[in-house]
Amino acid sequence: MRLTVDGHTLFRVRRHNARMTVLRIRGFALPDGEPIDLYADGDRWTTDPVARAELVAEGWILPGLVDAHTHPGAEELGRPLDDGVLRADLRAHLEAGVTLIRAPGLAGDPPGWFGRDEDSPRAFHAGPWIAQQGQFFEGWGRRPDPVDLPAVAAEQAGRTGWAKVVVDWRAGDDVLPVDVLRETVARVHAAGGRLAVHSQHAEGGAAAVEAGVDSLEHGMGLDPALLPLMAERGIALTPTLSVITWALRQILADPARGATHWQVPGASAHGALTAAAVEAGVTVLAGTDTRPHGGITREIRAMVTAGVPAHDAIAAASWRARGYLGLPGLVDGAPADAVVFDGDPRRDLGVLDKPRAVILRGRRLPPRTP
Repeated sequence: MRLTVDGHTLFRVRRHNARMTVLRIRGFALPDGEPIDLYADGDRWTTDPVARAELVAEGWILPGLVDAHTHPGAEELGRPLDDGVLRADLRAHLEAGVTLIRAPGLAGDPPGWFGRDEDSPRAFHAGPWIAQQGQFFEGWGRRPDPVDLPAVAAEQAGRTGWAKVVVDWRAGDDVLPVDVLRETVARVHAAGGRLAVHSQHAEGGAAAVEAGVDSLEHGMGLDPALLPLMAERGIALTPTLSVITWALRQILADPARGATHWQVPGASAHGALTAAAVEAGVTVLAGTDTRPHGGITREIRAMVTAGVPAHDAIAAASWRARGYLGLPGLVDGAPADAVVFDGDPRRDLGVLDKPRAVILRGRRLPPRTP
């Protein structure tokens, strides 16, 4: 039996077999903090008690963490996808409690096991990036002529559910025309998929919002006046705040560079933009966008430091992100994913660094390596 959302298979439900060990967790479930007692009947949660189930953890329970912007599988910019690197990157995500990822751009088409077997979180991906000629990292992505770009994106989204378009790149580069982007959105949606857009300049962000994309990645330099329209249209923002904040610190460490670098104005305002987006009702997703993988807690902390309430920052990396990607939380019939902590992470973000147990597809994962 399969659960599907918008025509895409999310997980396989296995019927309970009396000879199988059924895992049980109990405690307080977020987002509401209500008591819960769950059994993993194969790859689904059930609240129906199962005799002789193994109680593996008690504590504060999240429906698995989510990294909604990650690019596993390549150690250096422009390098091809490497199976061994991919497995190691995904393992790092799992050890951090990340049971679901979205990869809006990969160094190549991933192998068939990606997102499906015990070494991989569940995964959505957009295949290789789609960029304009002369833009993006050399060796990565596809660069069709603008007239062909909507069809290329639609074909990708038809295969995997997502496509990713780079609408702007360096300062002074041409921004993808809004009419091309609008046509791309229409073609992708007609194919049953969704469109993510990379933007780090005000013009690119404005074009993405006007065209009605599904998610805006980074969004640095975005005019805050557009946030209510994003909320109204259901356009998500993945600010990748921690990596942008880190880059800003590196730039400002050199006063001469900091005085002239094009990223400084947008990066300096990015924390306030992220907090304002949450306040405006925009769906904000947590994504790391950098190596080493497994750093989702850095993004949660960066959001809280910027003024996002802890509840909303954790939601961006858990139940709210899962809901945006079409997966239910800790309810009957939901995917049997969870991460259990000793305390309420909303009160102490430090507990996020030490998951008591990580459950994926109804199996408890081995503990984090030293």
